[in-house]
Amino acid sequence: MTSPPTFLVSRTDAIGDVVLTLPVAGWLRQRYPGCRMVLIGRAYTAAVAAACPWVDEFLSLDDLLSLPPPAQVKRLQAYRATAIIHVFPNKQLARLARQAGISVRIGTRNRWWHWLTCNRLVALSRRHSLLHEAQLNLALLAPLGLPTPLPLAEAAALVRLVPAVPLPPRFQELLAARQPGRLNVVLHPRSRGSAREWGLPHFGQLARQLHAAGHRVFVSGTAAEGAELAEWLHAHAAHLAADLTGQLTLPEFIAFLAAADGIVAGSTGPLHLAAALGRHALGLYPPIRPMHPGRWGPLGPHASYLVFDRPSCQDCRLQPAACTCIKALAVAAVAAGVESWVPLLPN
Repeated sequence: MTSPPTFLVSRTDAIGDVVLTLPVAGWLRQRYPGCRMVLIGRAYTAAVAAACPWVDEFLSLDDLLSLPPPAQVKRLQAYRATAIIHVFPNKQLARLARQAGISVRIGTRNRWWHWLTCNRLVALSRRHSLLHEAQLNLALLAPLGLPTPLPLAEAAALVRLVPAVPLPPRFQELLAARQPGRLNVVLHPRSRGSAREWGLPHFGQLARQLHAAGHRVFVSGTAAEGAELAEWLHAHAAHLAADLTGQLTLPEFIAFLAAADGIVAGSTGPLHLAAALGRHALGLYPPIRPMHPGRWGPLGPHASYLVFDRPSCQDCRLQPAACTCIKALAVAAVAAGVESWVPLLPN
C-alpha cells in the first residue's frame, strides 16, 4: 500500500504572510486526503502552525539552520517528502532541499538560485499582479496539477485557525465584563514596519468614541511597542479596558482574538489572525499597489477593510512617509464599521 504523501510548505517571513499561505496547506489536504503537512517558518510563527487544522508539524527554519550542515540535510531527508513548495524564496533552504534529494522542488522562476535548486519552476510576478496574495501562493501548486488561479472566495474559505491553548482566566474575566449589546474591540495601532499606519491620534479618537458608546477597548502589541506607546496609553487609560501590550504569548493572543469580537488594525499579523479565526477584522489600507487590500486584504467570514479612494496617489509611491492617504480615513467611518458588528452579536 502506498503511504500518503508528505508536503513541505515553506513560508519563512512574517505572521500575516504565513496566515495567507494556509490555503496552500488546505488545498493540498483536500486534494490528497491523509497527506502529512509540514510548515517551515521562522520560530516566532510556530503558534500559527499549531492553530491551523491543515498543518501536522512545524519546522523552525531557525532551528534547522542552527544544526551542522550535514545534520541540516539529514533533518530534511527524514521527512521523506514528496514535494517542497518554496512559497517564500529562501536561498539556504532551496539549496538544502536539493541536497536532501526531495523529488519535487517548486519555486518561482524569478529567483536565480531556483534555477539551480528547483526542478519545477512557476512563472509568477507578484508585484504587478491583480491577484490576492493567497491566490498567488496557490499558483505555486500548478506543477502538482492543481488548477490556478483559485477564485478568491474559495481561497478565503481555506484560511482557518483554531486556538491551540485556552485563554488564561484573568483575560476571560476581562472579556466577560462586556455588557449586553456591547463589543470587546481590539485596537492594534502599530505595524512594526509591515504596513502604513493610521496614526496614534486617530486610534485615540476611535478609542474615545468606542468607550463612549459602551464598548470595551483593548490595545494590543509587543512589549517593545508597549514601551513606545507608554505616553499614549497613559493619556487614554480612562478609555481602555486593558493594555495587552507584552501581556500575552502568541498562542494566548490567538486565543484572546478568538474570544473577542473583533480588531481594527493596519495590514498586520493580528488583523490576519483575527480574520482567520472568524472574528471581525477591519483593516485600514493605503490605496497604492502592492500594499492595497486587493493584494493584502484580510480573508475570513467577517473580514472587511477601508481604503481611501485615491488609487493613483503619487505621494504614496514617491513620499511614503508624507503620504496622507491612510490618515484621510475618517474616524467616524471606522467607528461606523465597528458599530456594524453589533447586530451580528450572538444572543
